[in-house]
Amino acid sequence: MPASAANLTLETAQVIITAALVHARTQEMNPLAVCVLDARGALKAFSAEDGTSLKRGDIAMGKANGALSLGMGSRSLFRRAQDQPFFISAATAAIGGSLIPVPGGVLVRDGEGRVIGAVGISGDTSDNDEAAALAGIASAGFVADPGTD
Repeated sequence: MPASAANLTLETAQVIITAALVHARTQEMNPLAVCVLDARGALKAFSAEDGTSLKRGDIAMGKANGALSLGMGSRSLFRRAQDQPFFISAATAAIGGSLIPVPGGVLVRDGEGRVIGAVGISGDTSDNDEAAALAGIASAGFVADPGTD
């Protein structure tokens, strides 16, 4: 899938998940749950490795949903939670509770910088979750935006 594509297809979402999980296994991470949302926030694909704890999928979804809802990777949301906890609390309520402000929620941008979706990963440390998301997004030919600006 070329990086200039305007949308995130099911096939591309599956490429992202597969590459993220390959990265995780190569790095000997804990079992992961991975979700891919499209630009409108609909779940495009999801996978949970054997051994993933019960609510890891919900946490992965909260990372991706928070990033997509506020237009910034969850690493930026993590900093905002430290600097402006009342804002994050209010934003969490405003989007229905599905916002997890720690690294691992990464925006997916096309070659022109448009947000076309988000990836959320949970299961290992937040930094490792984010690294797996970055690997998956790069593998699909898109630009990852974890919120490090």
